[in-house]
Amino acid sequence: MDIHFENRRVIVTGAARGIGQAIARAFAGRGAIVFACDRLEAELARLAESAAPARGGRIETRTVDLTDGAAVAAFVAEADGDGAIDVLVTVAGGVRGQAPRPIEEVDEASWRQIYDANVITAFHAAQAVVPGMKAAGRGRIVTISSGAGLRPSLTGIQSYCSSKHAVVGLTRQLAHELGPFGITVNSVAPGFLRTSPDYERQWQGYGEAGQKALVERIAMRRLGEADDIAHATLFLASDYASWITGQVLPVSGHPFP
Repeated sequence: MDIHFENRRVIVTGAARGIGQAIARAFAGRGAIVFACDRLEAELARLAESAAPARGGRIETRTVDLTDGAAVAAFVAEADGDGAIDVLVTVAGGVRGQAPRPIEEVDEASWRQIYDANVITAFHAAQAVVPGMKAAGRGRIVTISSGAGLRPSLTGIQSYCSSKHAVVGLTRQLAHELGPFGITVNSVAPGFLRTSPDYERQWQGYGEAGQKALVERIAMRRLGEADDIAHATLFLASDYASWITGQVLPVSGHPFP
């Protein structure tokens, strides 16, 4: 199976590090013109410097506040040029440095911060690319949700868990809405990965015994890598997945989410 994306325009949000960075690299390595955006300007610059595009692919980076709908629309208008965006991958999200607290201690600003990071960013990006995809009669949208969108979250953070469930809901609703226009919408739900400072702190917080117990609960007996998520994303964005939509693919090393 030769998955390639020559001359395809791909947007990857949250591309500065971890999963988003791996996805941006993977598309560029298979010929795509990748527009990688994030709010982390310095890390985006390192991505552009260290990427290894192939088959005519390339990566262009932009600093974008994805919670600002107008900024996202302007970014997409620049990226699509004279044609449509072929693939959108929404990775931006996370726990924004928060730690678990009892629900009665969670303030509204903290709750909204995580919802904005995970749900509003995906909504803005999808809203901006859909008109061009509809006009072209084709398109692929892949959201990066989480195992936390299918069950309680290992983070213990209520807003993170519920926001990832919301991303899954958005994925399924958009699949139903956009299917008649030739647009598929699917989600990849990663298991626990050590791909950001927040998740590294979570990992270290388990201690040696907790880390060992977590790994032993995984059927494959290893933690995932960012490339594991990138490979699943490439498939769902490819022509091989043209009759798959509204699905959530757990990539967790488990036979269950």
